[in-house]
Amino acid sequence: MAERRRIVSIVGTRPEAIKMAPVAAALGERRDIDHRLILTGQHGGLACVLGPVETELPHDPTPRTPARLRERLHRLLVPHLRRLAPQLVLVHGDTSSALAGALAARDCGAAIAHVEAGLRSFDLRQPWPEEGNRMAIDALAQLLFAPTEHAARNLERDWRVGGEIHVTGNTGIDAVLREAARIPPEARVRRDGAPLIVVTCHRKENQGRETEAVCRAVRLIVRCLPAEIAFVLHSNPLVRAPVEAMLAGEPGVRLLDPLGYPEMVRLIARSTLLLTDSGGLQEEGPALGKPVLVLRNVTERPEALGGTHLELVGTDPTAIFTAVAALLSDPQRRARLAVPSAAFGDGRAAPRIAAAIAHWFDARERRPFMLRRVAAAPAAARATPAPRLAAR
Repeated sequence: MAERRRIVSIVGTRPEAIKMAPVAAALGERRDIDHRLILTGQHGGLACVLGPVETELPHDPTPRTPARLRERLHRLLVPHLRRLAPQLVLVHGDTSSALAGALAARDCGAAIAHVEAGLRSFDLRQPWPEEGNRMAIDALAQLLFAPTEHAARNLERDWRVGGEIHVTGNTGIDAVLREAARIPPEARVRRDGAPLIVVTCHRKENQGRETEAVCRAVRLIVRCLPAEIAFVLHSNPLVRAPVEAMLAGEPGVRLLDPLGYPEMVRLIARSTLLLTDSGGLQEEGPALGKPVLVLRNVTERPEALGGTHLELVGTDPTAIFTAVAALLSDPQRRARLAVPSAAFGDGRAAPRIAAAIAHWFDARERRPFMLRRVAAAPAAARATPAPRLAAR
């Protein structure tokens, strides 16, 4: 048997762990790949989501700026990558861990693969620092796994990007559909009570006055509309404190501590609509047939905009209330949106990524000195929705 290809995945946050778990499982099923996981400790307690872990760096809750966190993680990751000597390093998304992992891989001479590549808001301030992080990772990567055709076009138009582009679907949809399939039918239906609205608000650009504006909108909704609110709090005390100060004891509002992933998916399944600034919920809501009102002015996930499952409402209380009232008063529209959307993927992204990686290794071994090339997509990547490898 040929020598197994050594791959290391670097994961730092809870959303990364959820979205990389299907990839880790798909790579673990391949006999030609030796896959290892490194947890950076940016968020703690992730091993239970991902399974066997090669290295788990200590979680340090000390507050740091994104730049200082990235520098710390880079310094800690380099010796582990030198020890493991991977041929390919996988990072996901746009976190400080992802950028630190990509920079450490570059400094150790490993190729880089970026899962969820190509997302763009085209505003470095929204979200900050994520928009700059993902642009830098895309420029460093040799393999770019775009979740949608829209994301792939963003990559094709970026002169800094020189790697292979594969459209695979979003691995977060793999995860949410798998978890949703475990929910009994009776637990999916809210049989009595008012419509349930699930709210989250945590992004840096929404902290402070914007969070207070969202809380005013929540009070307006429960006081004037036949609705109940489940507000899922963030674990950061600085983020949750203003929400608790404004909404604790408000009739019709339940403040929930951070939920585990299965519990969050169950809550979404029972909801009428989502009110959120979360990137992951913008994907998961449509996949589960739930409309999402986005508490942001721009989104890097526009695929479900345009009168379908996503609507940008910002943080103005009047705009939020108007959008919620319009949706609750239109049962026909809600019925149309109850049909799950495949805008972000069909639940088979992870095996496509694993197949594309194996194909990349095979081609590189056949033509080791060719730096830029055009290759055919592997057979596993030709299932619907039709992914493809972009010519560079």
